[in-house]
Amino acid sequence: MNRRGKTSLSDSMADNLARQIEEGLLPAGSKLPSIREYAEASGCSKNTVISAFDILTANGLIEPRRGSGFFVSRQVKASGEEEESSTLNRAMDIVWLMREQLQVKPDVLNLGEGFPPVEWLEETRLDQYHQRVVRTGVASLFRYGSRYGYLPLRQSLQQKLAGYEIDANPSQIVLTHGANQAMDIVLRYFVKPGDTVLVDDPGYYLLFGKLKLSGANIVGVPRDVDGPNIRKLEELLGTHRPKLFFTQSVGQNPTASDTSAAKAHRILQLAELHDLIVVEDDALADLRPRSLTRIATLDQLRRTIYIGSFAKSVSAALRVGFLACNAALASDLADVKMLTHVSSSEYCERTLDAIVSDGHFLRHTNHLQEKLRRATDAAVNALTRLGADIFKVSDQSLYLWASLPGWPNSMKLAEALIQHGVILAPGAVFSPKSDQVSAYCRFNVAYLEDRRFVSALNAVSPK
Repeated sequence: MNRRGKTSLSDSMADNLARQIEEGLLPAGSKLPSIREYAEASGCSKNTVISAFDILTANGLIEPRRGSGFFVSRQVKASGEEEESSTLNRAMDIVWLMREQLQVKPDVLNLGEGFPPVEWLEETRLDQYHQRVVRTGVASLFRYGSRYGYLPLRQSLQQKLAGYEIDANPSQIVLTHGANQAMDIVLRYFVKPGDTVLVDDPGYYLLFGKLKLSGANIVGVPRDVDGPNIRKLEELLGTHRPKLFFTQSVGQNPTASDTSAAKAHRILQLAELHDLIVVEDDALADLRPRSLTRIATLDQLRRTIYIGSFAKSVSAALRVGFLACNAALASDLADVKMLTHVSSSEYCERTLDAIVSDGHFLRHTNHLQEKLRRATDAAVNALTRLGADIFKVSDQSLYLWASLPGWPNSMKLAEALIQHGVILAPGAVFSPKSDQVSAYCRFNVAYLEDRRFVSALNAVSPK
């Protein structure tokens, strides 16, 4: 769109939206917020939004659809830009899924949701802990915390890890602003542009975005129903000599698979042979049985960095995670945390400690797991009735990884269903390969019995 010299609010709004379209943040076919929603969000009048939309429509960037609203009609290419930009498209897939998961849309069914339903978590009663935190630690509300994080919470985490038979004292535990900051800290410490990093394939999509920002060479290790493919892992270690392997041993996102004890032992043998550090992300720990094999349990944090979180069991809003490793490395990583973020939030850490040290928390996680067992059973039945191919039938998992008959490309299915108010998490987003086509989707088990899914699927299914 040609930029003009005008400075009206509608012109500025139109220019801002045009930039988002040009940069791929608003891909072709995506629906814009309604005029009313956009006016409320931007704090301006509806007439201003209407004028901005008129400008974009005149320039061919958006188009009105009767009864449905405004949609992005095309992407603008900068002069000399290649038609295909797989890196950008890949990044936008990740950003799109993040945006959809962070929005609350009561009229939309989000089968790709990354968290348990809010009503499952409400029994933690966050409100009742505020006064306790303020009474016992009012000074913490006005200063930075320590570089390691709030000591009593690290002591509570020492006991939590002991429940997984991981021996870690508080000097080996660093509190972070969620599990994602823990990953950021590890990447800043170990990875330089051009370094090869191994990841689960399929795996955690947001990690792939972080690695791209770090300039890393991302190589996927195929995921089997019992963990990483060991033959392929061994081959990649010999070829690439990577420093890190990010993996999930328990309730892996998105496949719901667990790493077998035999494979966990072999991974550690290969790590020793190739001087590899295994970063084990256990963000779903509170939703799964303690008895499942964890690589950090076998290794006792010699060649592993264990990352944990409470986003799925307490609240994503608290943003408290942690990493555990050997003491010398923990000190270095705490320094990286201090240099990049100064500290994590002691107020949030005190709140979380009050929750997890309360006897009610164990009852809460037991209730959470029971709800998950019932939801998983119902979800498996729902997908089976649809003729789906389920990668790993679990008896207790937040996600199921499955493909639906007649849809070899789940991205196409996602694009079709979103027009009917159903959001999927298509498989391509969970692959480190930017051009990957996948028939699989990640389904949140808590929502699969919603009738809107079957209704929308019937509306788009090939005849």
